[in-house]
Amino acid sequence: MKPAHWLFALVALNAAWATDLFVLGHGFEDLAAPGGLLTALGRLTGLYGAIALVLQLVLIARLPWLETRLGMDRLTAWHRWSGFWVLWLVLAHVVFITLGYAAADGSPVLSEIGTLVFDTDDVLKATVATILLIGVAVTSARRARRRLKYETWHFVHLYAYLAVLLGFLHQVTIGRDFVSSPVGRVYWWALYGSALGAVLLTRLGLPLLRNFRHRLRVVSVVRENPEVVTVWIGGRNLDKLPARAGQFFLWRFLNRWWEAHPYSLSAMPDGQYLRITVKALGDGSAWLQGIRPGTRVLIEGPYGAFTARRRTREHVLLVAGGVGVTPIRALLEEFAHARDDIVVVYRASTASDTVLTGELEQLARWCGARLHVVTGSSDAVGRYGPMMGPQHLAALVPDVQRRDVYVCGPPGMTDAVRRTLDRLGVPENQCHTERFAFAG
Repeated sequence: MKPAHWLFALVALNAAWATDLFVLGHGFEDLAAPGGLLTALGRLTGLYGAIALVLQLVLIARLPWLETRLGMDRLTAWHRWSGFWVLWLVLAHVVFITLGYAAADGSPVLSEIGTLVFDTDDVLKATVATILLIGVAVTSARRARRRLKYETWHFVHLYAYLAVLLGFLHQVTIGRDFVSSPVGRVYWWALYGSALGAVLLTRLGLPLLRNFRHRLRVVSVVRENPEVVTVWIGGRNLDKLPARAGQFFLWRFLNRWWEAHPYSLSAMPDGQYLRITVKALGDGSAWLQGIRPGTRVLIEGPYGAFTARRRTREHVLLVAGGVGVTPIRALLEEFAHARDDIVVVYRASTASDTVLTGELEQLARWCGARLHVVTGSSDAVGRYGPMMGPQHLAALVPDVQRRDVYVCGPPGMTDAVRRTLDRLGVPENQCHTERFAFAG
């Protein structure tokens, strides 16, 4: 069974267990009482919201077993989708419980809200958790993400951990499954404990172990153009670091240790050095333009399923857009060593916007790959129609249907290429993408 099927099966199984615990806890016995149905719905939506919140923890834990098989794109999309389910279930829980208790007490809704928040154990904590979840959800909306700096978005999302803690404390104190059911207590402690343990292990324990083992430092900095630098990082025992071409790390440089930035490797790991190539797009990447050799580096990862492991065919097409060329360049190096049949298409607005073109040309000559650098505005039309349209891509790569296609670039460009590949009849399992944007 595929990892995705395992994940869906576990979510369904836990939803069934939570429902069973609700029934065994006599959750439906008070339906005839005033507000009984509303209260029951409030409890059920609260339980399902807790399960969705645990799913969120599992997804952000970036478990290697899941992440290397599903890819960061899919995990990020699921994390975002399940996050909105968490919000709607929690809001439904709040509304149903408030209306149910108000009906049972015969009190006005606004008065009941005040009673619940200020006079009921740990409901104030749950209220704060709900407000935090709303804040995280608002900043996750596409329109908000486009206006936020990565640093701001990342800082706001750290509050999700506090929301989980406060919500759990609320559930421990007044949740009927905790208060009246020993089986329920064991179940919920095990569920939350497993999810939080996975986060601590993979997001804290494993990175600490790897950083202690490898002791990374900046070795050299090479300026590619006025906005782009390539940073070489060295360390100990890098041959034991399980990194592959096409993957990325979260990088922290110790003179700005509080900021973590996702950068793909721009060269195939060789056991001696790691290399990233960064364009000044935000505060963190702009600051990195002046990084000095000797600076200590902390990493989290490697992440991403955008690797040669996903290949299904002997022939490969690599499509890069803008600075998304960095993992494509690393993949080209790995495929070049295997002497595979390779075509590379590099899309940029102007020739001056291209990065690492000289290295691409050198690798292409070495392994006999065909390299096409396509420049022009997003609405440019060439001899065969739109620059990345079906006719133009088919003219550049006539046998595209029999190739594995790796695409990395800005979201708009990546979506356009995927539509083109679909129109050209390239099977879904031969298309591999990595969106070069934070938060998927």
